[in-house]
Amino acid sequence: MAYRNITLQPGTLWKRVIEQSEKALELGALQPIPTEYEFVEQEGMTFLVRIISNLARKEEAKKKSTEQKAFNPFLPYEEDLFVSDISQTHLCLLNKYNVVDHHLLIITRLFEDQDSWLTLEDFEALWATLAEIDGLAFYNGGRVAGSSQQHKHLQLVPLPLSPIGEKIPIYPAIASTVFEPNLIGRSLYLPFIHAIAKLNPDGINSPIDAAATSLALYYQLLKSVGLIEDEIKSPKQTGPYNLLATREWMMIIPRRQELFQSISVNSLGFAGALLAKNSEQMQFIKDYGPLTILKEVSLNRQEALLQEKTGKMTQ
Repeated sequence: MAYRNITLQPGTLWKRVIEQSEKALELGALQPIPTEYEFVEQEGMTFLVRIISNLARKEEAKKKSTEQKAFNPFLPYEEDLFVSDISQTHLCLLNKYNVVDHHLLIITRLFEDQDSWLTLEDFEALWATLAEIDGLAFYNGGRVAGSSQQHKHLQLVPLPLSPIGEKIPIYPAIASTVFEPNLIGRSLYLPFIHAIAKLNPDGINSPIDAAATSLALYYQLLKSVGLIEDEIKSPKQTGPYNLLATREWMMIIPRRQELFQSISVNSLGFAGALLAKNSEQMQFIKDYGPLTILKEVSLNRQEALLQEKTGKMTQ
């Protein structure tokens, strides 16, 4: 019965992504943002830092979204960006202003708030997509976590993220994770509050089953970082956070601010891929260190202890 929710035909998504990307580029619907990149090392990890050549189009779209509070680019969505139906509750679009090639958005058909918790249906759509594309999926839980649209949407970018080295720059941190008996662990590399769960890569063979398992682990991760106590009591999230997931692991990081100085951080930053708007920002990232910037926008251990005493998460 649960299988009825997924409508995506196996083996079709990647072909649709390639075909629609070519078509959308020809029509001008897809407007990639050119970048150059450098590698910045800190604490045994090699971070990928892209410098954006022209951000004007995306900034203009963001300004429009801010000025027109009712503006929702997903209702209706741009037809030329449509890739495929995923399920009865979700569909897949191309990211109009993509920095990474074949960057996908997994959106809810009906409006749901980006500040709401993820659901079983979200994870079903996520795993249906991961079954087709070996990628990094992520969710920016609220504006403080880097979300620019209020309509609920997960995102997926194909791996590898980096042209050389590890497929994901933070892989050394994942590999160093010490897991507890309940499959939840923490990395010795990461100097901020986070929690990581092991996932079974065979989940791609049964997205429905993988979704149910992932939802249960998602609740454990939320509890582990202090975003919930024993259970979810309201659809609205208690604090901003970033979620990253591959076929093999899932990580949650609670947030306390969107920016450090002028550097904005979303989920991709915690995967080890940061963005600089200009050469000054690029130099700042080099001087200050990518890992240090991630620490500044996240919760540290002292803040977590304080919140545990007060029973409140940073909003």
